[in-house]
Amino acid sequence: MLVTGGSRGIGRGIVLAAARAGADVVTCYRQENDYVTSLEKELAPLPGTHHVLRADVSVAADARRLAERAKELLGGLDAVVNNAGDFAPTPYAELTDAAWATALQSNLNSTHQVTQTVLPLLGAGASIVNFGSTVARIGMAGGVHYTAVKQALVGLTRSLARELGPQGIRVNTVSPGRIATEALDELPPEVAAQQRAMFSKFNALGRLGTPQEIANVVLFLISDQASYITGQNIHVDGCV
Repeated sequence: MLVTGGSRGIGRGIVLAAARAGADVVTCYRQENDYVTSLEKELAPLPGTHHVLRADVSVAADARRLAERAKELLGGLDAVVNNAGDFAPTPYAELTDAAWATALQSNLNSTHQVTQTVLPLLGAGASIVNFGSTVARIGMAGGVHYTAVKQALVGLTRSLARELGPQGIRVNTVSPGRIATEALDELPPEVAAQQRAMFSKFNALGRLGTPQEIANVVLFLISDQASYITGQNIHVDGCV
């Protein structure tokens, strides 16, 4: 199993959940930090073989290198989770060409580059999960560039599902709502509390989601229990 962007947040939750479930996992990160070290420590006692590699999948050469390493380490892949992405809020009137290009490269191009390079490693029964966002459906002030590329990922998923379906490969999108990750914990306590309260009002359940709740859906989608689900965009957002 390959999970991109697995050192923090939702990606980390998926990596750990998959490893605990018995999967052999390869994941990647862009920059050395304490999260990488702590992830390696958490993975060490878990069953299976796990590898945490440095790779920026928004760079085509890194995506190819990651695919080559996955082949060397695991031989093949039965699941690919394209979680890596980036977002910097910017009012549309101030959105530069560089910011637009970065959103495209880090979210859409990275998914394309990883998926295309790992295709030879996927066989019948394999599953690809791409990551969209609930805001692509409802819109977001200051996030025109982000919502645009996330909506594009939904179209990419649907077309890939049709193209790869005859090979027995399923492709789906997971679109999370607001999830409580380390990013909230890094804010000043009063700011974090304000954000939790504000975003909790946006959905029917009145709370933020957790990385584990996203991981649960991903593990279902890559399992045989989801063998007839493909081309779908699954919203995991507490009903926004």
